[in-house]
Amino acid sequence: MNSNRMEEAKKLTTQEKALRINLSKSIYGSFAEIGAGQEVAANFFKVGGASGTIAKTMSAYDMKFSDAIYGVGDRYVCEDRLMRMLSHEYPLLPERLPHRIEETRFFAFADTVEVLNFERTNHGHGWIGLRFQLTPKAEPNDCVIHVKMHDNDPLQQQVSLGIVGVNLLYACMFLKEPEQIISSLLDGLTIRRMEVDMFRIHGPDFGHVDNRLMALKLVKNGLTKAAMFGPDGQVMQPSEYLYKKNVLVLRGRFRPVTHVNVDMLLTSRRHFKNEPDVDRSKIVTITELTLNDLSAEGVIDEKDFLHRADIVCSLGQNVMVSNYFEYYRLVDYLSKITKGRKTGMVMGIYALQKVFDEKTYENLRGGILECFASLFGTNIKLYIYPALRKDGSLFTLKDFETDLPPNLKSLFRYLMDSNKLEDIHDANVANLNIISDNVLAMIRKGESGWEKFVPHKVEEAIKEQGLFDYPLKHKEQGLVA
Repeated sequence: MNSNRMEEAKKLTTQEKALRINLSKSIYGSFAEIGAGQEVAANFFKVGGASGTIAKTMSAYDMKFSDAIYGVGDRYVCEDRLMRMLSHEYPLLPERLPHRIEETRFFAFADTVEVLNFERTNHGHGWIGLRFQLTPKAEPNDCVIHVKMHDNDPLQQQVSLGIVGVNLLYACMFLKEPEQIISSLLDGLTIRRMEVDMFRIHGPDFGHVDNRLMALKLVKNGLTKAAMFGPDGQVMQPSEYLYKKNVLVLRGRFRPVTHVNVDMLLTSRRHFKNEPDVDRSKIVTITELTLNDLSAEGVIDEKDFLHRADIVCSLGQNVMVSNYFEYYRLVDYLSKITKGRKTGMVMGIYALQKVFDEKTYENLRGGILECFASLFGTNIKLYIYPALRKDGSLFTLKDFETDLPPNLKSLFRYLMDSNKLEDIHDANVANLNIISDNVLAMIRKGESGWEKFVPHKVEEAIKEQGLFDYPLKHKEQGLVA
């Protein structure tokens, strides 16, 4: 068993990690921490041997001092501030320590955080970053994370911050593989105390890493409930990107995206932007995938996930990966981020039937009413896309009540009267016969004609990138050179 496997079998404590770094003669760098003190650096001083690791520690706590060092900015706890800190601190190491360049792996660690204030009227969170070399004289890599601190005591939040900081530095220096780094970030912690909802790593040693996959792994490994990336593939921090925005969400499997999915987004957006309490300039649309929809028999196919991500991104859409299987949990999460701004959700009418199925809420003390309190909160609206019945007739909200059990009919009428549900009356009903599973089967079997069921950009992406086994199937049949 090699040393890495031995460490995996026995997780090191925070103190053991800090000491191993201190005793490594090749690792040397600086710490710059703003907002909570110097909790990360303190761990290295406490275990002894810090002179072997630390060139400098600092905390430009006063805003004027911070501005003088890192430049004036609108906000202090943000990614831009963190990157300024790394860009300032890292070059000082080889510049002032030229005699160590040949044998030293330099690093600059930085964090800018906000812990609970005295009145406890805020939420603890922060940006943490590391610029580091894996070999002496090499170009550095960057690893950046965003954390939410859930301890209800500021001192405990500082302790948690110190732990995750040591974990990050240790993992980048010794574990090196991105998934190992992610899975070790909360060593010694739990998601109840600390959440990591954004992770990005890049540099000459990590050119092979797709950070969209890292967003999935954050959710899959239980470090957060939701992660995001944009149409350009760049990961985003949800709370920052969606703050005080009007969010419109479409949940789906997108396997692949069809004309129906696109029409659901376009038509619901037309309805959403006409709401009196929606600021058209602040509308953000999100396509959301749940872990449940990404797994087959409990196993997530990462290649399939990236195929779906490529498809959605080709249409210029933001992607959220979440572990909120129930709609009301997703809505509750978004409402906290958007600070009460109007949120819209588009779903098919058969999905709404499942929402009204009381069996879904048997494990909740408050049953369906407990869930509906969040799902149909003060600033949420559901846009319902029609479907075709087996007899070919159109199934809309006008017909929905007749299928409900008697005890839920009044509840449904209340939601309709309160303007919480709205039919998408301008849907393109000519496309309602398109079933994504059938389209996927056609692609994989090499059958012709599937192209007419998907947008042109989706067709191009599937053919050019070989998504969903497209080129493999066609080469086997001699249809592709």
